[in-house]
Amino acid sequence: MAATESVMLELGTKLPEFNLVDVVTGQSFGYNNLNKKANVVMFICNHCPYVKHINKELANIYNDYNSEEVTIVAISSNEIENYPEDSPPNMRLNALEQGFRFPYLFDETQEVAKAFKAACTPDFYVFDENRLLVYRGQLDNSRPNNLLPVTGKDLRNAIDCLLQGKKPDVNQIPSIGCNIKWKK
Repeated sequence: MAATESVMLELGTKLPEFNLVDVVTGQSFGYNNLNKKANVVMFICNHCPYVKHINKELANIYNDYNSEEVTIVAISSNEIENYPEDSPPNMRLNALEQGFRFPYLFDETQEVAKAFKAACTPDFYVFDENRLLVYRGQLDNSRPNNLLPVTGKDLRNAIDCLLQGKKPDVNQIPSIGCNIKWKK
């Protein structure tokens, strides 16, 4: 299991404009939907053991925070020729099996991942109401095989700070996971 760290895009970066299709509903979702007090963008996929390790917590975070003040979306950007488990039909099945109620978008061209400088799955970004990046980093300290519980502590803290009108601490820890599977 090779580990790749997130790039740690500069705080204050403007949310990239994008529009993709939700594999579950078939509806478009993107930049214009991310206009709340806290806007969470997660790069995930189906096959990565780092993501599989946290799937339950991703569903829990959505259930705990989805509101008039928080938007949460997930994007999969992996190429699917060599990773068919990450194809839109399999993304849809996985979303239903995991209880994902957030939009799960497929980035076929990988342009959205490039715009975010996403490097791994999972990779987390939180933007404020002005669509400025205030958090990028890990979900929490848990990793497959390290026996630490999955709590979502770091991501939850970033969301909580925005909901309380504060900025998250700038000392943030990169996420770590499987590298995004780029097209050749």
